[in-house]
Amino acid sequence: MMRRLTVSVILLAIAGFAGFWFLTSPQRIDAASLPAHTPDLDNGRLMFDAGGCASCHAPKGAKGDDRLVLTGGHELKTPFGIFRVPNISSDPDHGIGKWTDEEFVTAMVKGVSPENKHYYPAFPFSSYQRMTLPDLLDLKAFMDTLPASDIQNADHDLPFPFSVRRGLGVWKLLFLDGKPFAPDPSQSDIVNRGAYLVSGPAHCGECHTPRNLIGGPIENRHLAGAPAAEGDGFIPNITPHKTGIGSWSESDIVYSLESGFTPEFDSFGGSMVSVQENMARLPAEDRAAIAAYLKSVPALVTEKN
Repeated sequence: MMRRLTVSVILLAIAGFAGFWFLTSPQRIDAASLPAHTPDLDNGRLMFDAGGCASCHAPKGAKGDDRLVLTGGHELKTPFGIFRVPNISSDPDHGIGKWTDEEFVTAMVKGVSPENKHYYPAFPFSSYQRMTLPDLLDLKAFMDTLPASDIQNADHDLPFPFSVRRGLGVWKLLFLDGKPFAPDPSQSDIVNRGAYLVSGPAHCGECHTPRNLIGGPIENRHLAGAPAAEGDGFIPNITPHKTGIGSWSESDIVYSLESGFTPEFDSFGGSMVSVQENMARLPAEDRAAIAAYLKSVPALVTEKN
């Protein structure tokens, strides 16, 4: 009887592990699912600026053309450990220069490396999954034109259990739905364009939406402000509530994204400085679309506790 029970327990354990291994397997994009596409480098640059790629991956304080050398190296000190930003320059050995279109899109929408390993969600693939395939292919084509850097950055420094990448498969089951952006037919084209930019390439919710204990976004608090991922501070509420940007008009938002100055004659600080600099590079109609969308989302009170 005892032997039979032991065997049953072992078999259940093996089945449980096999189920875990299967469910947490990295998922990939099939090359055949990519559309035939002629890259638009101008749109690729727009996606690059909207996504703020240089904000994280360029050398700290880089200006002008130097911001296009995506060496990485920044350290992001979070409650989960230290994440180190990778080199994503066009260097074939230390950057992403030899990645195929399939590998790039897989990384962006599935959070999986060419080596078939899960990326940590410090890389905002849960937002980039909303992007269209043509926009992603244009972005890659533009990034392929940028300078190469042979800098090799250190890996992340994370304690157990966060150091076990396979466990990220569970996180993805909970928070990565694989759905591209779908326009809301009840909203105007300009609001839908803004929604796409905010939820996809610009990944605004990654900082402005609070997260739970395992780092998943709390969707019913979308854009309502959140504790800063690094150190002290609070990322502001950008919903149209009076505790957020309720007093701002659409033109106020547009002006702030263009100039860096708020309606209260203050200026942006912290990481929002580089975000605003990127937004200022977008076409005026895209800043207007972002403003229109932010004024259309549900107004949520700021909760700092």
